[in-house]
Amino acid sequence: MSSTAPIPTMDVLSIDELRKMDAYWRACNYLCVGMLYLVANPLLREPLKPEHIKNRLLGHWGSDPGQTFTWVHLNRLIKKYDLNMIYLAGPGHGAPATLSNSYLEGVYSEIYPDKSENLEGLQKFFKQFSFPGGIGSHCTPETPGSIHEGGELGYSISHAFGAVFDNPDLIATVVVGDGEAETGPLATSWHSNKFLNPVQDGAVLPILHLNGYKIANPTILARITPEELEHLFLGYGWQPYIVEGDDPAVMHPKMAAVTEHCIKEIRAIQAKARSAAPGAPVERPRWPMIILRTPKGWTCPKEIDGHKLEGSWRAHQMPILDPVTNPAHLKLVEHWMRSYKPEELFDEAGKLIAELKEMAPVGDRRITANPHANGGKLRKPLDLPRFAEYAVKVEQPGHVILSSTDTLAHFLRDAMRKNMTSFRVFGPDETASNKLQVIYEGSHGKTWMAAQLPEDADGGYLSTTGRVMEMLSEHTLEGWFEGYVLTGRHGFFSTYEAFVHIIDSMFNQHAKWLEKSKLELRWRQPISSINLLITSLVWRQDHNGFTHQDPGFLDIVTNKSPEVTRIYLPPDANCLLSVADHCLRSVDYINVIVADKAEHLQYLTMPQAIDHCTKGIGIWDFASNDEGVEPDAVIACAGDIPTSEALAAVAILRERCPDVKLRFVNVVDLFRLMPEREHPHGLSEREFDSLFTIDKPVIFNFHAYAALIHKLTYKRKNHDNFHVRGYKEKGNINTPLELAILNQVDRFNLAIDVIDRVPKLQATASHTKQWLQDQIIECVNYAHANGIDSPELRNWTWTTPTA
Repeated sequence: MSSTAPIPTMDVLSIDELRKMDAYWRACNYLCVGMLYLVANPLLREPLKPEHIKNRLLGHWGSDPGQTFTWVHLNRLIKKYDLNMIYLAGPGHGAPATLSNSYLEGVYSEIYPDKSENLEGLQKFFKQFSFPGGIGSHCTPETPGSIHEGGELGYSISHAFGAVFDNPDLIATVVVGDGEAETGPLATSWHSNKFLNPVQDGAVLPILHLNGYKIANPTILARITPEELEHLFLGYGWQPYIVEGDDPAVMHPKMAAVTEHCIKEIRAIQAKARSAAPGAPVERPRWPMIILRTPKGWTCPKEIDGHKLEGSWRAHQMPILDPVTNPAHLKLVEHWMRSYKPEELFDEAGKLIAELKEMAPVGDRRITANPHANGGKLRKPLDLPRFAEYAVKVEQPGHVILSSTDTLAHFLRDAMRKNMTSFRVFGPDETASNKLQVIYEGSHGKTWMAAQLPEDADGGYLSTTGRVMEMLSEHTLEGWFEGYVLTGRHGFFSTYEAFVHIIDSMFNQHAKWLEKSKLELRWRQPISSINLLITSLVWRQDHNGFTHQDPGFLDIVTNKSPEVTRIYLPPDANCLLSVADHCLRSVDYINVIVADKAEHLQYLTMPQAIDHCTKGIGIWDFASNDEGVEPDAVIACAGDIPTSEALAAVAILRERCPDVKLRFVNVVDLFRLMPEREHPHGLSEREFDSLFTIDKPVIFNFHAYAALIHKLTYKRKNHDNFHVRGYKEKGNINTPLELAILNQVDRFNLAIDVIDRVPKLQATASHTKQWLQDQIIECVNYAHANGIDSPELRNWTWTTPTA
């Protein structure tokens, strides 16, 4: 059947329902306009005057009436079918629609008692919007019922799907702005329907709101032919239904019929899938969606000063800009607001009249009171296996060589087995590449609702009930992950280091959401942390080359508040296990774990790793020889390859310069370097000084860009003696040691650095320095001749030097 086939509209709404729904919609729209314009006279009980208008008019009107229109119809269906539903406002500045409904539902006044349901509370409710000391025009964390801030466009669909995975009773209705629909992340996220299992998951009802314009331009999807638009979404795998018009008397019955049809279709899809015999194949359904086409700024004045207003880009933000200084425009604002007939909607005290109050659901069924939109209320801690049981046996440091991420995978596999409805693993087609493929054993494989071929059974791990989410779109994955944890569940995300930058801005948005929620909003309950494993690192891009060498995501993370972000660089598998267990148990953080997938030396026993990770930073006694004396230099490191190269440098110096006293410090928690006054988990001055001896050189071998260590330690007493080695944008197709040499994080350059900075070595170690320089040349020549590092360097292990 064509998506444009008519849907029966007879008897969907009674005349009385139509009257009350339209009145409720007018009340919503009135509140939206009031938020945009008014600081006083909230119900126009007197003629509108300039002093009733805000001095700065900041906000967006264009998408609000279409969203409130949608909301009124969702309320009807929630009440009729007892639906469990949340709402996501995709249009970036569309918060007035959500705020107005939260206020009319009574939720806003319950959370913020000073915004009471009377004239005084309504006046405060209006004034706070886009006002200093108030709230923003997005659906910020302060907005009840929201899990989607919307300040950056493109993630509404992926957030909605994340919310309904493993939530079989939940429907996430998401209104997608037609400007938002032009973004790459949003376009990709339409494919989320290939990952939604109607048996174990809930449903997403997307409503593409075509009002025709962005800030100053038409939108693409509003200007293509109806056939092209229909075929686009049919091609995406959706069943589109169209509601189009501008006459409320016609549009209400249309919308009521279409939304009810979609809900029935969703329920039919779920009922069919859930009633099938156990083990029966689950087919991917064609889920319904709605295309809602209404005028931009619907119901605002048709024209202003001879220019088209309703239905044009001029209605996108503030349709009337100068009512304070232009009496004619002040009258126009007043006429616009009075067109909603507030005197019919609110009683003498300023409260929505009783018959309209009854139009909203009650209790937790109110959209803005739904506990899924305050996911900490529903969150249950993970049931995790004992991570120490997965420990690598380390009889002596620096001898065992293995992949740390492979070790981690066994822990994650069993964590999955114990939490099969509340834990998912995400990754962009790289789970196996990152040595995490053993997770498939505990996850039923990878989520996949699209077609399967016979050869997929041979190592493809595809499954309609899989719990590892793989798609080659970091945006969509991160959106799923955020929606999943925001509604009370847990997850883990692995990705290549070079491409984690794709979600830079998503990380930024979520960090801001967490900071506001954690530090300012007591009513938002703690949610599970976002856990990002960054692997396939800059130092092991043996064939990918220069394009895949970028450790700069750590710089982005340190720009955010340490109250909500942490960076961990575990040097070996046992430390990685300890860090991962800690991160999975944490709440209200974005945890970034940096661990290479390649095989590396292992250093610490599990008890030592737990102690080291608990402190976050510490001296490794086996590599130090300064006990009881002041060291000549401190060699510090953070990261797996920087650690192995720093240890190799220590071995060289202690063999060739036996009188040098060295202290070896390894950093796991990067934020520990910050002063305690800057970060509650930072090191006190005394602790810092005890590690990095005052007035002695500190050679710091770092995984990422050197400037980051200077940034974290710039207030420290010994900062002038910090000499940091890190990635310098040098390299292409190199062996691991050759790449380290090009960026001067290798053992030879580190040893030279110590010789140059320790006075007693400057005169005695000239021959050693020359030998080190010769080694650099030989290593590069060997790599270019043989395509691999020499065996003695490639297979180097730690041997404690003799005293």
